[in-house]
Amino acid sequence: MHAVAWMSGTLVSFCLMAIGARELSGELSVFQTLFFRSAIGLFALLLVFLMSRRKTVIRTDRVGLTLLRNVFHFFGQYGWFVGIGLLPLAEVFALEFTVPIWTLIIAAIFLREKITVRKIVAVSLGIVGVLIIVQPGYAIIDSASFIVLAAAICYAISYTVTRALSVSESAFSILFYMCLIQLPIGLILSLEDWLWPAGEQWLWLLVIGLTALSAHYCLAKAMLFTEVTTVVTLDFLRLPLIGLVGILLYAEPVKASLILGGGLMLLANLISIKQPTKAREN
Repeated sequence: MHAVAWMSGTLVSFCLMAIGARELSGELSVFQTLFFRSAIGLFALLLVFLMSRRKTVIRTDRVGLTLLRNVFHFFGQYGWFVGIGLLPLAEVFALEFTVPIWTLIIAAIFLREKITVRKIVAVSLGIVGVLIIVQPGYAIIDSASFIVLAAAICYAISYTVTRALSVSESAFSILFYMCLIQLPIGLILSLEDWLWPAGEQWLWLLVIGLTALSAHYCLAKAMLFTEVTTVVTLDFLRLPLIGLVGILLYAEPVKASLILGGGLMLLANLISIKQPTKAREN
C-alpha cells in the first residue's frame, strides 16, 4: 500500500506538470518556463536543506559528469515541454516511455553493459510500439513526434549518467545541481523572448516547479517499498490517466494505435528490467 500511495503522488505530479506546461504553451517561451522551474525547485530544495536537522552533503567531485547530465536533461525537458504544446498529452507520455529502451542501447554502448537476447527483444518491441504510434508512411508525420523522441533520447543519456553519478552522489545532491546548473541555461536562452509572467501564469509556474521535484521524490520513495517491476507497471498508469485528462480538459481523442503501441512499450519495459532466474537465485 505504501508503494501505491507514493506512486499515486508520482502520477498526480506528472499529470499536473503536463497540465501546467499545456496552459503556459504559447504564452511563455519554453526556455523561460524551464528557468522558473529551476528557480522554484532550487528555492524549495534550499528551504528543505536549511530546515533539515541532518545536513545533506551537496558537494560534488564529478563536475564533468554533473554538467553532462544536466545539459542533456535540460534539452530533454525542452523537447517534452514543446511536445506537450503540440501533441495530444497521451501521445507525449506514450513516446516518453521509450526512455528505458534508449537507455538500454546507450548503456550497452557507453557503459559496456552486456547485450542479451532479453534486451534485444525489449528494444525490438519498443521500436515496434513507436512505429505503431507514429505510423510512418501512413500520413504526414508530425515533426513534434520526433521532437519528443529526441527528448526521450536526451532523457536516456541523462539517466545513464545519473546511474554512474548515483554511486557517489546523493539523490538530494543530484536534484540540487540539476536546478543550479539548469537555472542559468534557461535564463540565457530565454532572454531574447522574455516576458514577465502575469496572473495565473505564476500559479502554473509554481505547479511545474514543485511537481518536477515531487514526481521524482515520490518515485524514489515508491522504489523503497516495492520491486522496480511493480513501479514500472504502476508508472505506466500515467498513460490512461493523462489520456483521461486530455479528453476531459482539452477534448483530445485517444486512438487505438496509441493504446496498442503503448502496451507494447510497457511489455518491452517489463522485459528489460526482468532479472534472469539465475540472477534472482544468487
